[in-house]
Amino acid sequence: MPLLEDGGKLAIAYLCLGSNLEDRMANLDKAVALLSKRVDIEKVSSIYETEPIGYKEQPPFLNVVCQITTALNPWELLHFVKDIETDMGRVQNFSNSPRLIDIDILFYGREVIRTDELNIPHRRLAERAFVLIPLAEIAPQLTHPELDREISELAEVVEGRAGVRKWTLGD
Repeated sequence: MPLLEDGGKLAIAYLCLGSNLEDRMANLDKAVALLSKRVDIEKVSSIYETEPIGYKEQPPFLNVVCQITTALNPWELLHFVKDIETDMGRVQNFSNSPRLIDIDILFYGREVIRTDELNIPHRRLAERAFVLIPLAEIAPQLTHPELDREISELAEVVEGRAGVRKWTLGD
């Protein structure tokens, strides 16, 4: 990891952002702007529209994946993204419920963290086409540290690929 002038380390992390309520695109734009106040946004995938998982009686999601560089440690990053969700008006309802914004940490360097509060890499990443397809767009050679497989390879075989399509303004 690169070092900061004060001796701290910078980490490359990947985040997935999703929204399916109100102005979905505006929600994603606002979340990226808020993220950029404390992390450097290096890459942002295309926007993908996806059908909801689990609870089906809700609008489709817009999703993007961002590559960031950050001096925040994994727990600081988690609290930062959860604060953004709260500040934007996200209400915790039931699992897979509709939401204004959802920000998940997918990877933080090559760290593997398994606690009640934080799971990196994201536990269900390898099962989610709506995460793997945009992630493969910006980081195809990234290797999952637990599965020892490249993201492009995981994206090619994940179920649900047909339910993930590129979205453009006006769709």
